[in-house]
Amino acid sequence: MKKYTNFKKNNEFSREINNLIPGGAHTYSKGDDQFPFLSPKGIKRGKGVYIWDIDDNKYLDWTMGLTSVCLGHAYEKVINAVKKQLDYGVNFQRPADIELTFAKLLKEVFPKYDMFKFAKNGSTVTTAAVKLSRAYTLREKVAVCKDQPFFSYDDWFIGSTKCDFGIPKSTKELTVKFSYNDIESVKQMFKENEGEIACLILEAVKFDQPKDNFLIELQNECKKNGTVFILDEMITGFRYALGGAQEYFGLEPDLSTFGKAVGNGFSVAFLAGKKDIMKLGGIEEGLKKVFLISTTHGAETHGLAAAIEVINELKDENIIEKNWEKGKYITTNANKIIEDLGLTKYIEIIGYPIFPAVIFKDYNLNVSMEFRTLFMQEMITRGVLFQGVFTIAHEHNYDDINLTLKVFKESCEVYLKAINNKSTEGLLIGKATKPVFREIN
Repeated sequence: MKKYTNFKKNNEFSREINNLIPGGAHTYSKGDDQFPFLSPKGIKRGKGVYIWDIDDNKYLDWTMGLTSVCLGHAYEKVINAVKKQLDYGVNFQRPADIELTFAKLLKEVFPKYDMFKFAKNGSTVTTAAVKLSRAYTLREKVAVCKDQPFFSYDDWFIGSTKCDFGIPKSTKELTVKFSYNDIESVKQMFKENEGEIACLILEAVKFDQPKDNFLIELQNECKKNGTVFILDEMITGFRYALGGAQEYFGLEPDLSTFGKAVGNGFSVAFLAGKKDIMKLGGIEEGLKKVFLISTTHGAETHGLAAAIEVINELKDENIIEKNWEKGKYITTNANKIIEDLGLTKYIEIIGYPIFPAVIFKDYNLNVSMEFRTLFMQEMITRGVLFQGVFTIAHEHNYDDINLTLKVFKESCEVYLKAINNKSTEGLLIGKATKPVFREIN
């Protein structure tokens, strides 16, 4: 397959944007250090599941806006709903009627929750959940899953990562950790911090599948210890099921946080919870006031219009079930390619079919950023934007998937050369990608 080699305008774009914007992007996951040298540095436009870069190279997109686009780029029904709402205005001094419309729709999707609070990004609502939990329990400590990479850019979480520069020591001491699929680590954490943990937050699943009834056992431990159970559904929400991973796994969190897919790329996030906790963020007379979320742009009407259209489209078109089937097709055929080339020790597909990821190992069977970068380079230069995860959208069709599998095979063949050579030298152009969470750039 023909490979892209012209990134001249992309590279100039990168130089300019990094001089004007710290990190060259507004989330570190979009930075140059997260992609091979031979890859797009900037995007001009997107339509459906295709995007075009600064040099007009066209890519089949499996990243889908950091998982935020669940239908397709510039999806017509969503765009039309937004355009219609724009004619009515986007921000007012009092709540817009569409805020109530959206809240009622969420109540239909999540009947066990009583109240909802809107925002523009995930970190805002996860931090709001932590704040509510501290007020509700009169405790200070937060428990986070150490095997999951991100919950918020705020101090309570970032202070627990390698990127803790600038975070007060006193703040870091208030975050404790447990291991996924290890209920004994959860019990030990509660024992060591008895009566101190306000809340526990985790994703129901990242890629490792829950074992031995772990999620239910964890939920029970939270109840037993009087700790608020927060489920982060930024990625799993509106993907595993319409009601999120909690519907799929049969969970009943006290609070849940959502974002990304619900807006199909528009900035929409929300906190959902039970009234006895959520009402603390209200203005009920006589109660101590929790300054929960107070943002001018938190309920901009066009974002809510997008979210309403997304939810209705997911329901009406049975999209989530269809995406599960696409994922099964991808994983089955990709695994066959890996097996046929004798790469099963080096390339492994993990996770559920709705959101499969790929682990890349070197010739010593160590997980390798260098070998991963080589694979990304080969996919991207062949016109498939791939970062190690298949973010399946409604507009991905089976022609797109078969094209992807063809490119996947060609990339595996190059990968096999590197394994046999015990080196990526002569194959990988430029440096390997780096972890987002690191102490030194």
